[in-house]
Amino acid sequence: MAKGEVFDSITEYGIEIFPEQTFQKIEGFGGAFTESSSHLLQKMSANKRREVLEAYFAKDAAAYSLCRTHINSCDFSLSSYAYAEVPGDTLLQSFSIEADRDDIIPTIKQAQGISENGFKILASPWTAPPWMKDNKAWFGGKLLPEYRSTWAKYFSKYAQAYAAEGIPIWAFTVENEPLGNDSNWESMHFTPEETADFVANFLGPQLEEDSLDIKILGYDQNRGEELEEWADVLLQDSSAAPYLDGMAVHWYTSTYDWFPQSLQHTHKLAPEKLIIQSEGCVDAEVPHWQDDAWYWRKEATDWGYEWAKPENKYLHPPYVPSYRYARDIIGCLNNWVAGWIDWNMVLDRQGGPNHAKNWCVAPVLVDTTSDEVYYTPLYYILRQFSQFIQPQAQRIGFSCSDEAMMLTAVQNPDKSIVVYLLNTNEHAESYTLKIGEREIKTQVPAQALQNIVLKP
Repeated sequence: MAKGEVFDSITEYGIEIFPEQTFQKIEGFGGAFTESSSHLLQKMSANKRREVLEAYFAKDAAAYSLCRTHINSCDFSLSSYAYAEVPGDTLLQSFSIEADRDDIIPTIKQAQGISENGFKILASPWTAPPWMKDNKAWFGGKLLPEYRSTWAKYFSKYAQAYAAEGIPIWAFTVENEPLGNDSNWESMHFTPEETADFVANFLGPQLEEDSLDIKILGYDQNRGEELEEWADVLLQDSSAAPYLDGMAVHWYTSTYDWFPQSLQHTHKLAPEKLIIQSEGCVDAEVPHWQDDAWYWRKEATDWGYEWAKPENKYLHPPYVPSYRYARDIIGCLNNWVAGWIDWNMVLDRQGGPNHAKNWCVAPVLVDTTSDEVYYTPLYYILRQFSQFIQPQAQRIGFSCSDEAMMLTAVQNPDKSIVVYLLNTNEHAESYTLKIGEREIKTQVPAQALQNIVLKP
């Protein structure tokens, strides 16, 4: 059907789905168990805490299947801490995950009790303990070469300690945002070459020695030219590549561009390896409480709106938060991303707690004083993907005569097909959806994300 063909004065577009054209398998969707999110949930009443965790992990709700947590503290922690803070403790005799026992560990275990099919956990460090770094600080600085072996053992001890709690770790990223920051929250600088050396000669062999079957993902920062630079080094390093299972990416380079070129470049370098979206959120905003309309208006701004370099400001205009999530997930899926993880699952009305006052928005907001929960539209956008796309679903081919429509399609392991359509226009759009001999006429409402489930 040609674009613009008219039936009864209604413009109707054509979509065709090609199940025989297959692309990446999907590992899952989810969010992060930060100390902030976990602390808030543990402060809620038992009934409200269970309600929120069921909203995220129950099979008939969001059914999250791929989540993240942090090794040591991050900006969304109540304070800075490490699991081994005794300077010079190269044997890690002081290592303990006691700091996680009040909040993170019980929250994960409660989520495990709700999840019917379980979920995978990706764990990321923001920094090594300061005593291992050249600047002896929580933020900025680099890992001292003499502590590379100790830092690799640290990952292994963390995985073993969590496994002893009944929480298996599926994958590590080597370092969250290795380009670093010298601001007031946890960070540590790595170059691509230093990362390759650490994976090849320390982290990979250490996990192998300890018989830990845990994936390793490199980079863990924004898409764009820098992703390509890192992929060129890590994915083509003959020593690191056998230990490296893929790359992790974030979305903060732009509020609207998902950088298909850099994702395609990364995939072509190593088609057998994973690309995982490990973090994204509405940043630089204090959440809007009980105001659904705000999440559908072009009013949100991000850090780059004021702070980006002049030549990059065009990437950071005001945007619609709901569209940003839907566009990014669809764009990522269509460019080889195999899993999509949101940032904090739960924050308070201030967008914290955050010891660096780095306020952000979460899909679910809570008021621990009144024991209230607000499920923002972002929660429902994420749920629309995570509930219907099963782990190990496979993205499949499609064509669409409407160039303005964003869509993607997957086939689940049970052979059902799910098609997603995002209509950002201020009017409804009509479509004929064709799969083989099947034809379905449908209409996508104005400013809406719609999914169609086709049973086998």
